Amino acid sequence: MSSSRTGDGSLSNDVPNPPRLMVLTHSYWPEHSPPQRRWSSLTREFIGAGWDVEVVTPVAHYPNGRRDLPRRHAGYAFGRQAGPHGERIRRVPYLRHLGRSPVARLVDQLFSAILSVPVGLGGKKPDAILATAPSLPTLATGYVLSRFRRVPLIVEMRDAWPDLARDARLVQGSVKSLVERAVEFVQHRADMVVTVTEGFAQTLRDRGLRNVVTVSNGLDLHTVPFLDPPALERDVFHALYLGNHGKSQRLDILIRASALLGEGFHLTLVGSGTNRQQLVKLARELDAPVSFFPSLHGPAVLEKYSEADTCIVSLRDDWKSFETTVPSKTYEVLAVGRHVTAIVKGEAKRIIEDARGGDVVGASPEAVAELWRDLSQDRARLAAGRSGREWVRNNADYAELARQYMGNIASLLGRDSCVPSREKIS
Repeated sequence: MSSSRTGDGSLSNDVPNPPRLMVLTHSYWPEHSPPQRRWSSLTREFIGAGWDVEVVTPVAHYPNGRRDLPRRHAGYAFGRQAGPHGERIRRVPYLRHLGRSPVARLVDQLFSAILSVPVGLGGKKPDAILATAPSLPTLATGYVLSRFRRVPLIVEMRDAWPDLARDARLVQGSVKSLVERAVEFVQHRADMVVTVTEGFAQTLRDRGLRNVVTVSNGLDLHTVPFLDPPALERDVFHALYLGNHGKSQRLDILIRASALLGEGFHLTLVGSGTNRQQLVKLARELDAPVSFFPSLHGPAVLEKYSEADTCIVSLRDDWKSFETTVPSKTYEVLAVGRHVTAIVKGEAKRIIEDARGGDVVGASPEAVAELWRDLSQDRARLAAGRSGREWVRNNADYAELARQYMGNIASLLGRDSCVPSREKIS
């Protein structure tokens, strides 16, 4: 099998009788979301290696619950669309909803998941079906389609479900039991379960799952520049957080830390989420030096990174499931070379320490404030160096992650010859 790099960094390959993979996801190109970023990159590499990929996904409407893009970009319900890398996209309807209510999102995902069944039954038979969570209804769709089409089911758990639901108390009583049992039912009947952390993979193995593999989150390293370190002298210390503003992140700790520090320090929060309004209110009440920005993309993100002295990766410390969770932004912050303020534990803590990318600090305003005060007084510590970027190159570059993923799927299908060697993707 011959392969070579194309101009955009992907592989070019001619594979006779290529493996056909159907991917079920609740969010995809042209949206900006974690599953979109992951699967757009993986799909590019799969297709570059000669695989045939078909994506079944709703009309683009993330994150606002409504279609903000033109029809030609968002797609048409039950229509077909050419993806940016040569994949085929088949769109399903969605339920329009405003705001970020978890119930509204779940109903929308359930609606789209049900209608994904007839869409997924059309077209040529795939060799395997891959359903990516945390959209739990998508897992059910994958199970149903795999049984109807009599092909292997691959379940990708991008979050630690059902453990996360238990920690967050998203559902209670008998309903909680039903959700947990439904997720575990699909996991135990999948032909392969993919996790994004080794810790959660081991948790699932301990529960009796057999074919569990890990393909972590990552990034396209060739698209991320390495930034010069912050200036050694600066009047104001700038801390930056980019990402979701929800219960999982406990961003109130950052705001309280900024309020303790006051003049000479500034915190920038970029993104959106269910807790954003409460965070804005808290910052005003404490008169904290905090600025809020909506979600940013492309050059605007790099501009924020360039302005920052330290970048924050945060997960609350009182949910056990987060011991095996790594925020996806971790890899980007390490790659650009910014110092990391890491309020994490477990596997995420280990990565920051292994990459020598920054400081791990306790989940309290006082601990964070003390760290930032020390960093502002010894700004040489903010020069994180290239060790973080090298760690990403070796462990979280999507070109290599895709090769691992193809190897796992090819082994499941008995098609090992359809995987490019590591030398051919370098």
